[in-house]
Amino acid sequence: MDLKSVILTTSGSVGFFKLVNCGLNNLPAPESARRNVWKWRNISTSLVHSLITGLWAVLCFYVHPQMAEDLIATHSVFSYALVCVSIGYFIYDFLDMVQNQKLSQSWELLFHHVVVVTCLGIAVLSGQYVGFAAVALLVEINSVFLHLRQVLLMAGLRRTTPYRVNSLVNLGTYVVFRISTLAWMTRWLALSRERVPLLSYAVGSAGLAIVIAMNIVLFYRLLRSDFLRNGREPRKEKEA
Repeated sequence: MDLKSVILTTSGSVGFFKLVNCGLNNLPAPESARRNVWKWRNISTSLVHSLITGLWAVLCFYVHPQMAEDLIATHSVFSYALVCVSIGYFIYDFLDMVQNQKLSQSWELLFHHVVVVTCLGIAVLSGQYVGFAAVALLVEINSVFLHLRQVLLMAGLRRTTPYRVNSLVNLGTYVVFRISTLAWMTRWLALSRERVPLLSYAVGSAGLAIVIAMNIVLFYRLLRSDFLRNGREPRKEKEA
């Protein structure tokens, strides 16, 4: 993809998720979520993004399996477009939070989005590491259940079977698609040190370190809230 196509795809993604958010505004929100309709729409939009990009990332390696053998130089237009669409979403979500949420409540996610856009942007602008970026987006499979958890909480369905089932699936996919994926990416980057330029290696390593630290904290919060809590209400926040 040339620069014009990258800009059009990324901008189109920003517009698409804005339309999704506006469309959700026309749908009825659960009564328990009406105290914070913006958060309901924001999390629901994030759920749509996770569904799209999680499945898309899997399809990228199914349609173009050669990419798994060379995560640096080998990629398809299909995978390139995936990374652009995700960049567009994170830009949209960043702007949405800046406009509608206090900085004290959203700084962690805003920082997370800056790191993600920087790392994915390097792949898009350089035309390298697109396969590596596609691997990173496999974590969105778990994000489906993370966001679904928040939707169920806001709908007041915490003490229901769907919530308990989702909690178990969420924990399992967290280990498989988030912790394991990030660990594999760290190992790959360390083993590929001689093939990756110093600047890209430094940015990638720093980005991974930050995201891994944030995910360790989030994993602890999930365990404490869904499996170790003693009658306390969970901390209400949007998961990355």
